[in-house]
This record gives sequence, C-alpha cells and structure tokens, in this order.
Amino acid sequence: MEKKEDVYRTVSKPSPKILYKDRKSKFYAAVHPIASEDDVKPIVEELRKKHHTANHVCYAWQLGTEKKTYRANDDGEPNNSAGMPIYGQIQSFDVTNVLITVTRIFGGTKLGVGGLIQAYKTAAQMALESAKIVKRTVKAELRLQFGYPVMDIVMRTIKQKDLNIVSQKMELDCELTVSVRLSELEETFQLFDEMHGVDVTIRE
Repeated sequence: MEKKEDVYRTVSKPSPKILYKDRKSKFYAAVHPIASEDDVKPIVEELRKKHHTANHVCYAWQLGTEKKTYRANDDGEPNNSAGMPIYGQIQSFDVTNVLITVTRIFGGTKLGVGGLIQAYKTAAQMALESAKIVKRTVKAELRLQFGYPVMDIVMRTIKQKDLNIVSQKMELDCELTVSVRLSELEETFQLFDEMHGVDVTIRE
C-alpha cells in the first residue's frame, strides 16, 4: 500500500518585517501563517492602514497539503511583476498555509518590469529566510464505537500505536475519537476494523 505524504512545511508565527531597498523604493516584506483564505484580507487591510503612504500592497498565498490552492495579487503593479515572483518563493521554499506580503513605497524612480520582478522576488526571499519554518504532520480522525467488554483491548492498542485521544464518552456504549497520522490511517483503521465488537469510521 502506498504511504501518503503527511508532512508539510509552514511558518509557526509571523516573520520579522524585513526591508529591501532598490533605487529609493522601499519594499517591506513579511510572512504570515494562515489557516484559510478569510485570514488574508484583514492582514492586507492592516498593512494598508499601517503604511498609508504605500503605493502597493502585493501578496501571494498558498493553502493546503495534498490539494493546494494559491492566489497572487499585483495590486496595481504591471501584470505578473509582483504577485507571481512572491508566489515563486513560496514554491521555492516549499511552504504552505502561508501569506507573503510585500508593501512598496515608491521612491521616485521607475524600476521597469524586470526590476520589479527582481525586487519583489528578493523581498519575499529575504522574508522567508528570516521566518521560522516548521514541519507539521497532517492528521486524520477515527471514531471508535464499542461496548464496555472490549475497552481493554481498544485502550491497549491506542497506547501501543501512540494515538492521541481527541474526545471520549465512556458509558455502557463507549465512543472515542483518536487522531492518526495520515500515512498510518489505513493501517490503523484496519487494526480496529478487525477487532470484534468495534465499529470504526473515518471522520471527515
């Protein structure tokens, strides 16, 4: 059976804000951890308030592990000169569940499309280099329903497999929810499925 890849790289907290300068234009870049697309707008709006003299707040984000979604935003810069170079660094550092913002304060000299691409790419790269990148494990949950007589074997298996109990209801009919590494999900499911008197389901 093919093992699923269940480790991904992300950031544990927002990175320090870094400043990159090119011909008097200032590029302030930072990496932010995000859990959903809804997290993006408040961060970007906060940066617009903070840097009210900024001409552009460009960004890129990526979410997900197996199925990834992403977006890149040029915020008025020439097409693909800002958002995509930032997104390229997300790919290069192999991180997900992150938003990278680069706020530009224009310094009076036009950089040209090539100059902009280089500046946004470099600012994003510097922000990622200053961020604390961590490895996380994708977990799935199994719900176990069983009668009191098989409690011992179920608990022993949970201990042997070093599974984390998420919730439990111990009555005449017992119900437990345990979290399992994605790569060990099928094997663990099978283990409980083969136990007499245990009903196991994968929680979506």
